[in-house]
Amino acid sequence: MSFSADIITLFPDLFPGPLGASVLGRGLSDDLWSLRATNLRDFATDKHRTVDDSPSGGGAGMVLKPDILAAAIDTIAPQGDPRPRILMSPRGKPLTQKRARELALGPGAVIVCGRFEGIDQRVIDGRQLEEISIGDYVLAGGEVAAMVLLEAVVRLIPGVLGGVDSHADESFENGLLEYPQYTRPQSFEGVDIPAVLTSGDHGKIAKWRGEQSLAITAARRPDLMAAYSSPKRPKA
Repeated sequence: MSFSADIITLFPDLFPGPLGASVLGRGLSDDLWSLRATNLRDFATDKHRTVDDSPSGGGAGMVLKPDILAAAIDTIAPQGDPRPRILMSPRGKPLTQKRARELALGPGAVIVCGRFEGIDQRVIDGRQLEEISIGDYVLAGGEVAAMVLLEAVVRLIPGVLGGVDSHADESFENGLLEYPQYTRPQSFEGVDIPAVLTSGDHGKIAKWRGEQSLAITAARRPDLMAAYSSPKRPKA
């Protein structure tokens, strides 16, 4: 069974967008994963296809209506659907490589893209939506965030990137940032490829790459370095 993604959005025409290009798009064409975007307005019950209302208690903006959104979720992911239900939200838990791997090993995901001031809390609670954030900032809606989530997940599905080792040494896979990469020409603007990388000594190359990963992580992400160095960190 391939990974099946459903998107609930007010802008279904935004999809697949970049998810339909390059290796991700090829995986989509090869049925390694599937994507369906559903317009939330299709579940509106009035002639104006209204999906939002003013926030209770006052305040700026509008909130997606619980009855409309719940109907969409229940139709797309009825009881018994094993896929996690996800809400892209700046107040959610940060997206991590670990969570992306977990999702890639599962049957897919149902992703809700909010707009305006957000969605009614009763839907989040009643439909057990997992709130996920892609960063400490606010977007106009959840669509771009959903694309980020899906790109992080889909590329990990076996066969999408091709070789099984394509992402083994990437940033975050082992808790560290990735080492620098080089390719020909040997000299560019007076700077040569580090000699160790063209030495043919795979032991020395692996050692150099490991040292570079540690140094870059320590300099740029001390939080990751602290977690990597923690005695409580699970050993691979």
